[in-house]
Amino acid sequence: MPAAGFSVSASAGSEFDAKITPIVVISCFMAATGGLMFGYDVGISGGVTSMDDFLIKFFPVVYRRKHETKESNYCKYDNQRLQLFTSSLYLAGLTATFFASYTTRNLGRRLTMLIAGIFFIVGVIFNGAAQDLPMLIVGRILLGCGVGFANQAVPLFLSEIAPTRVRGGLNILFQLNVTIGILFANLVNYGTDKIHPWGWRLSLSLAGIPALLLTVGALLVVDTPNSLIERGRLEEGKAVLKKIRGTENVEPEYNEILEASRVAQQVKHPFRNLLQRRNRPQLIIAILLQIFQQFTGINAIMFYAPVLFNTLGFKSDAALYSAVITGAVNVLSTVVSIYSVDRLGRRVLLLEAGVQMFMSQVVIAVVLGLKVSDHSDNLSHGYGIFVVVMVCTFVSSFAWSWGPLGWLIPSETFPLETRSAGQSVTVCVNLLFTFVIAQAFLSMLCHLKYGIFAFFSAWVVVMSVFVLFFLPETKNVPIEEMAEKVWKRHWFWKRFMDDDDDKTNGAYEAVKKAQP
Repeated sequence: MPAAGFSVSASAGSEFDAKITPIVVISCFMAATGGLMFGYDVGISGGVTSMDDFLIKFFPVVYRRKHETKESNYCKYDNQRLQLFTSSLYLAGLTATFFASYTTRNLGRRLTMLIAGIFFIVGVIFNGAAQDLPMLIVGRILLGCGVGFANQAVPLFLSEIAPTRVRGGLNILFQLNVTIGILFANLVNYGTDKIHPWGWRLSLSLAGIPALLLTVGALLVVDTPNSLIERGRLEEGKAVLKKIRGTENVEPEYNEILEASRVAQQVKHPFRNLLQRRNRPQLIIAILLQIFQQFTGINAIMFYAPVLFNTLGFKSDAALYSAVITGAVNVLSTVVSIYSVDRLGRRVLLLEAGVQMFMSQVVIAVVLGLKVSDHSDNLSHGYGIFVVVMVCTFVSSFAWSWGPLGWLIPSETFPLETRSAGQSVTVCVNLLFTFVIAQAFLSMLCHLKYGIFAFFSAWVVVMSVFVLFFLPETKNVPIEEMAEKVWKRHWFWKRFMDDDDDKTNGAYEAVKKAQP
């Protein structure tokens, strides 16, 4: 029997009968807990690295510099080993994503999420029980492997299982959970900072909660019809499609997935296929979106928010409290994106956010340049509040734009035959530049001082110009019709689609004509 729900259709492409069924909503929420784990890992590191007990045990040099020297305010935390604690996770995730590409395509999205959950659980055990820096780093590397597998599988899972009309909103559940994870981590750090001397252990160990949620969720959800059909399980794929769409009339969508799968099966080397001319628009945009996402400066703020506020003269409690405020703004603004992404479209959100991020970062740079010197004791109360407001303004604009859309757009634009490989490249580039920012930010803060915000604001201008001229709108376009409905109609990218060796064109046209 069809499940309860309400109908949606793709107004900009082929219309498929589809309802937002309970199984789709539950599956999306369970899968998106991979984002919860990722967000917790991002948020927890900045908090524990500002805790004295943690610094005394693992980074005594930083502790002495923080309390016992006249080091520049901007340079107190400039330590490569401390930055390695944060960045090792992303370097491991970068490596793991190549293995995750294989499992996502050959074993399915669901099993890849399960593997991610297992990596997370083992990594949490190592971190919570860490006795020395090598054990701590091993735990972070295991968590990084989980991030690589989860970030590979979860966005694909969400894009493929969601009905076209609400694909953007449901996919952004991943980013919403990232922001909830960051907020949860900030709240935990705020509480455990008062527990001596093992509060940091509790902070790291509580990552086990989202790790268990992802693992259990991966055991309970169904795999996507696209994945099942791609692996030759046609009847099971069709049955799942009927179940998640809440209707027996799935033939048009099933045929489209089937034909996309047939084309995908002909591709023996998906990574090599990514380099073909017809796949360059998706590849270039996916890569640049990940680079631009990191060079907004968001992860620099989210990794090190407590450290950053300490640098500006906030006391420890005030620094963690300010980080909690920015985390809450992050969550609420991501909810705005869920509501608006399928109404306003991707481009509108990105362009508006570009203006807001640029203005807030320039204002922060000016205030810090005028009011914070190398050895000043603190930022005045009024200016301190103003900086927090500006940081929240920046975070809010990122949270409804580059945060979720940096993951959504690549996951919905690659054709099925290169989708796993394309997502692998997306995750790889994201983690590579996340690693670069995490490893370099504290050193950049030391050398550039307030100029670091001017540095990131210049990048915001570059990425906004790119969106204005080169990023097409993908709102309400069925995922298997992107080539026809998006790339072939774009003023610049259409030249890459007129390729004689594009074997998919005829296949998609044949299916389209065959559909009633």
